Amino acid sequence: MHMKIRKYLFALLAGCAAWTALPAQNKLLDSPSRKLQLAEFAISNLYVDKVDEDKLVETAIVSMLEELDPHSTYSDPEEVKRLNEPLQGNFDGIGIQFNMATDTLFVIQPVSGGPSEKVGILAGDRIIEVNDTVIAGVKMNTDEVMRRLRGPKGSTVTVKVLRAGVKELLPFTIKRDKIPVYSLDASYMVEGKIGYIRVNRFAATTGQEFTDALHKLQKQGMKDLILDLQGNGGGYLNAAISLCDQILGKKELIVYTEGRRNPRSEFEAKGDGDFQKGRLVVLVDEFSASASEIVTGAIQDWDRGIVVGRRTFGKGLVQRPIDLPDGSMIRLTIARYYTPSGRCIQKPYESIEQYNKDLIDRYNRGEMMSADSIHFPDSLKAKTLKLGRTVYGGGGIMPDYFVPIDTTMYTDYYLSLRDKGAMVQLNIKLIDRHRKEWLQQYKTFDRFNREFEVSQAMLDELVAQGTSMGITYNEAQFRTALPLVKTQLKALLARDIWDMNEYFQVINTLNDSMKKAIELLRKPGMNFPKR
Repeated sequence: MHMKIRKYLFALLAGCAAWTALPAQNKLLDSPSRKLQLAEFAISNLYVDKVDEDKLVETAIVSMLEELDPHSTYSDPEEVKRLNEPLQGNFDGIGIQFNMATDTLFVIQPVSGGPSEKVGILAGDRIIEVNDTVIAGVKMNTDEVMRRLRGPKGSTVTVKVLRAGVKELLPFTIKRDKIPVYSLDASYMVEGKIGYIRVNRFAATTGQEFTDALHKLQKQGMKDLILDLQGNGGGYLNAAISLCDQILGKKELIVYTEGRRNPRSEFEAKGDGDFQKGRLVVLVDEFSASASEIVTGAIQDWDRGIVVGRRTFGKGLVQRPIDLPDGSMIRLTIARYYTPSGRCIQKPYESIEQYNKDLIDRYNRGEMMSADSIHFPDSLKAKTLKLGRTVYGGGGIMPDYFVPIDTTMYTDYYLSLRDKGAMVQLNIKLIDRHRKEWLQQYKTFDRFNREFEVSQAMLDELVAQGTSMGITYNEAQFRTALPLVKTQLKALLARDIWDMNEYFQVINTLNDSMKKAIELLRKPGMNFPKR
């Protein structure tokens, strides 16, 4: 047997040597890919020690992609599954929002109509066991907890729950189902005829979610819209196009793509959307990227709305997913995105290290504080398509109205309270203690929003919570951060009593870009700045 293998290897290697001697015109046999294949074969069959072939190949793929651009990447099968869930619009699970509080799973809210709500899981419950395995007090990480709770649709999981006022653990058997993952965080009426929609990603369901939110707000009298894309890192191109269909006119170009092996491909609006005439303000920041920049660029280029905030991230590369046989995937850059005026929004990436440090460099240059620190060469200048306003490409979308980042309240003491979880821990305790009382007292969120105030007793408890977690009290820094602390605590309480919609209605009162948008929409006309 060993002799046969040896003969086979000698024959193959001899053949390889013969192939390399063939004329240069035989491109298939003399190609770099053949060289790589032969190297992998030689290592796996001739190397002195046993090797992990899968790992070798993965390392080679990753190394090749690192030579290209920052967004051509490789994902193993498990990563592919995790990456796709938020964009596909659903996953299989039990349907709860939860926090891991002091090493215990605390149910914030069961998903409305989901599996957990159907069997009687309540907000405030603590899940102690999953399938007879204790998950509380054993320092189990969140990923491991989620792995135990999730599973194929139709399968069951048994949990035991600790509920306030009940001595024994309550058992529940939950039948897993498809759990929706929403790409809209919030939609509500701000004031008068001004509506607000926040999109956190561009997923398979975004188009329909946006349309539904539009209709809901229009029924409440919305005429003007604030579209919040702050922190939106992108997603599916089709979702961005679907959103633009609601806003842009017939045959108006949304975006076009072009690459070495991909001829120019154009995407135009249908012009039959439900928000064709109302005034529009788009909020962006340095974390708005990809599909967010496509939407923003199209709206700005057609002078359809005003862009408010800070320069966007600058990701204008098109990735094509290439599925591999084992469930892994390569996302390969095949083209660039261009806005309707011809702007490429991709920032330079000659050095991957420099590319990854770009946001830090922006902070250091003062770009987040002053628009005067941002300079574009004239070669990147373009004109908007209706009013002929000057806009620039070459690295993100520059807003029409710049709003500096405000970090004055972000003291070291506040950051310690936030980052070490003191605020979340206090929020859970307050919700546990007062949920029913506050629901009876305020009845509706509107009344809560008008009347509720974070008390001095709550602030004292926050300080004590921080001290118990090793955070040294700093009175001056606490006073500086007090408006932020109070607003964030109130927003967290609103989220856990109601939902994310209510969270943003509270937290947006401190958002300077939001304030600027409201200021602009309070005035007549579109208020396009002159450049």
